[in-house]
Amino acid sequence: MKYINIANTDLQVSNIIMGNMRLPQLSVAEAENLIRSAMEEGINFFDHADIYGKGKSEELFSEAIQMNSSIREKMILQSKCGIRNGYFDFSKEHIVESVDGILKRLNTEYLDILLLHRPDPLMEPAEVAEAFEELHNSGKVKYFGVSNHNPAQIELLQKYIPQKLVVNQLQFSIAHTPMIDSGITLNMKVDQSINRDMSVLEYSRLNDITIQAWSPYQHGFFGGSFLGDVETYPKLNEVVDNIAEKYGVTNTAIATAWITRHPANIQVVLGTTKVERLKDACQGSDIRLTREEWYQIYKAAGNIIP
Repeated sequence: MKYINIANTDLQVSNIIMGNMRLPQLSVAEAENLIRSAMEEGINFFDHADIYGKGKSEELFSEAIQMNSSIREKMILQSKCGIRNGYFDFSKEHIVESVDGILKRLNTEYLDILLLHRPDPLMEPAEVAEAFEELHNSGKVKYFGVSNHNPAQIELLQKYIPQKLVVNQLQFSIAHTPMIDSGITLNMKVDQSINRDMSVLEYSRLNDITIQAWSPYQHGFFGGSFLGDVETYPKLNEVVDNIAEKYGVTNTAIATAWITRHPANIQVVLGTTKVERLKDACQGSDIRLTREEWYQIYKAAGNIIP
């Protein structure tokens, strides 16, 4: 397992994250097996959100591992807030109340990182700053970040927030690559050259923000896995399978390695509830694909390399 430092923190983290969105689908025993298997593979980073299972994910996580101070010291815990039933809420009151609920459900005294889940157009950045200051000063949250935010939204927040925003969680996979597409086909009159995210990847690298890739094996907005989908992605699966055979791993490992090969040190957020799939993904943690292999995979997904 490869470990990286999240810039402007004291956190040494695995480049593979266990995401817990689907954890409520499991029994307590199954959840415990999945979490402990992740830890045995070297994963020390666990991602939550207050909306996952309406809080049941965090409760089940804590119950499954019988959370205590000894176990807590071995984990980096991250959770997200800001999404309510049909709308977004970055009010100070909601952020502070959300964290109190998260901590109670996880049975811990603090979060390593709190993320604002999706942008709130009605956000008052000074109010967010007040919430963050209160949470930080009380010891309830060590570091802060965002999820699904563009550079201008981050800049607006950072103007008011004294704490450095250290993470941005974004959708990214071989079959979902707007973060790199426009840079490759700059100034060309093709759809791929459209800048859809305000160059968030380059912005993140310039500002020492760690990107966490969610839905690393999906295409579209929860469009399903591209791995094994030979009807939609025949060439991509052929190329990935051939490279997987070369390295003696599964296609999941290669899809993981394609993301971790990027020099931005992107973390990969797993959403699986299956132990074997988790182990397969972990195999890709420190496989370093060649440049030729990386570009070959990118082109096989249907992208232009001028």
